[in-house]
Amino acid sequence: MISLIWAMTKDRLVGKDNLIPWHIKEDLLYFKEKTQGKTVLMGEATYYSLKGYYKNRPLPYGKIYVASLSNIELEDATIINDLKSFLENIKEDIMVIGGKTIYELSMPYADYLYITLVKGEYIGNIYLKPIDFTKFELESKRESQECDYYVLKKKVEEC
Repeated sequence: MISLIWAMTKDRLVGKDNLIPWHIKEDLLYFKEKTQGKTVLMGEATYYSLKGYYKNRPLPYGKIYVASLSNIELEDATIINDLKSFLENIKEDIMVIGGKTIYELSMPYADYLYITLVKGEYIGNIYLKPIDFTKFELESKRESQECDYYVLKKKVEEC
């Protein structure tokens, strides 16, 4: 099962210079709850951004996959050079945690979307492309003062 988790504003803003443009504690706790100890997939820029945040502490995930077109080696992650093949053949549950390009390339393979809709206006420069939600159905929604949390499940295709 492939799940994607991200936070965005109503105009699909997700980042500012490889950082999150907002600091909302409840959303950080939600993200941590959904990803801690899980197998995750992220892009190279997201990996380095998280490493900067966690400094010398290990990232709080189980197995870590990093999609990259570079010839890098990371001691705490497995490098994925062919993302399409990886997503088509992955046999374990995986949570895609960013960034923009990885989300967009992973979307066709997603079984679940965990979307935090951040309320308020923020300045940034990284936006997701429009998303076709017609292939998904709402499984749950929770509202709070600063964010709305949606879980969408891929619709079962009828023959």
